[in-house]
Amino acid sequence: MSTGREIRLIEEADGWWSAIDDATGVASQGPTRQEALENLDEAVELTNEAVADETPAPEPDAPWFDS
Repeated sequence: MSTGREIRLIEEADGWWSAIDDATGVASQGPTRQEALENLDEAVELTNEAVADETPAPEPDAPWFDS
């Protein structure tokens, strides 16, 4: 059964897979296609819950993000 979602799957150079939900812009990854898709489903669900709860996004905590 199709949900009408558009998802891009990309096999990375290191053999891992990236999955991107085009509608939400949410992305995830995994060592297999299946795991990348499962991780993406979880990430989209959590994102949708946060949006519904109006939970603010956390501040990026990585050295490559400059404030």
